[in-house]
Amino acid sequence: MFFEAKDFTAAARILRGLVDEDPQPVAPRLLLARAYYHSAQLGRAEAELRAVLERDPVEEYARLMLGRTLERQGRADEAAGQLRIAAALGADGA
Repeated sequence: MFFEAKDFTAAARILRGLVDEDPQPVAPRLLLARAYYHSAQLGRAEAELRAVLERDPVEEYARLMLGRTLERQGRADEAAGQLRIAAALGADGA
């Protein structure tokens, strides 16, 4: 609902609570990272994506998002490595 309305800050608040309650599932953490990314909270997005990748190193969408997050932070060299891994894992970049 919040993603459809493009209210990413509100989505992040709700998802933060869900992730804090149960930090193990990857899906809510990925949504939280997306909410942070879209609300320009790039440091937080990066932290969540790295947490996802600690749990699931071959999560292709997390690799792709991490690459894009690093790009937006002006960290092109780090981003390139993540984007290469994402492509090797089958992420289509869409």
